[in-house]
Amino acid sequence: MAAQSYPHRESDPKRAQADMADRVADKASEYATKAGEKLEQAYETADATVRSVADQGREAGERVQEVAGNVKTAVDKSIKDQPMATLAVVGALGFVLGALWKS
Repeated sequence: MAAQSYPHRESDPKRAQADMADRVADKASEYATKAGEKLEQAYETADATVRSVADQGREAGERVQEVAGNVKTAVDKSIKDQPMATLAVVGALGFVLGALWKS
């Protein structure tokens, strides 16, 4: 059986080079499109993560403010109801913090 030949390739090397260049350009375009899609997905994922972290930070800040308000209320009540006990607790807390700071 005779081998099948491709006349345009054998007889026209410029045409074969042009075909190869077209295939390379098509592949390069395909890869560039896929890379662009991957970058877009990465950007969307990063944006969603940033938004989620910002929301969590905002919620944590609100909880800290709530706790600070509760502590302030408790301290105010303690000062009014038991001023000497409150002063003793604050003094002991100051001593502990000072000892920790020094070490």
